[in-house]
Amino acid sequence: MTSSAQLDKKTIDSLKKHASIASISLACVLSLLKLAAAFFSGSLAVLSSMIDSLSDIIGSLITFIAVKYSARPASYAHRYGYGKAEAVSALIQAVFIAASGLYVLCDAVIRFIEPKEINITPFALSVMIISLLATLLLITYQKHIATLTHSQAINADSAHYVVDILTNASIIISLLLVKFFDFNWFDTITAFFIAVYLIYNACQLAKEALNTLLDHELEQSVRDNILKIINRHSFVVGVHDLRTRSLGNDYMIELHLELDGRLSLFEAHQLSDQVEAAVLSAYPNAQIIIHQDPAGITEERLDAKLKQ
Repeated sequence: MTSSAQLDKKTIDSLKKHASIASISLACVLSLLKLAAAFFSGSLAVLSSMIDSLSDIIGSLITFIAVKYSARPASYAHRYGYGKAEAVSALIQAVFIAASGLYVLCDAVIRFIEPKEINITPFALSVMIISLLATLLLITYQKHIATLTHSQAINADSAHYVVDILTNASIIISLLLVKFFDFNWFDTITAFFIAVYLIYNACQLAKEALNTLLDHELEQSVRDNILKIINRHSFVVGVHDLRTRSLGNDYMIELHLELDGRLSLFEAHQLSDQVEAAVLSAYPNAQIIIHQDPAGITEERLDAKLKQ
């Protein structure tokens, strides 16, 4: 299976761009279909779904802008690049999702107090089924791209469309239950659970985005793998003060490499280059800074400070 470590930056940027364009295109098509369905059927449920699709367009546009901006090469003023634009996008998306959840929650409470009649038309039902299937295909595609590229923006956009799956499914089920069993209350119960899921999902997305913006360490499995790669080299005496963070598209890796103190500066530099090349083979888009230390010296270390 292809992984992000095997993809070059140009390919990753291209995949993310295609995923964001697909998202915008689908949101536009579904909005027009739902608008027509709401107009001909007079269904409030379908109309609310159409409004949600309009918010999808806004969210997808934010994703597209973030993906395009994050793909820009590093500049003199931004030497680490623009990858964190995706985390900003994910944070904005989280706000949109949370707001949608609160809206649905308030609407559910209102419908408990003042129940509304759900209009049932074959055309509206057909549009919702088409919307459900098309959105499911888009989410599958987005999840695949997000896995390959580790894109927070695409992952956040995908989470937004998961909401649409739940919303569309609840509307379809509600229409069917009202038609065959006269369960008008089911729509309200479903809306309540969707709202809870929306708010929870938004919190998870916001947490991940804030971790990136606040330079949270990479997953322990990644850190362990980096150390494993470095320690494969027989000339490495030790490693300390490893620091890692996500720059959005790239990893930032800093470490102190302990080498034989009798080596010349030139020799130590050559050995460090070998270590850097090995780490880059596993994480080709990483930015790596290696400080060479003579083994055995006594100095104040970051590792010791953090354990206090």
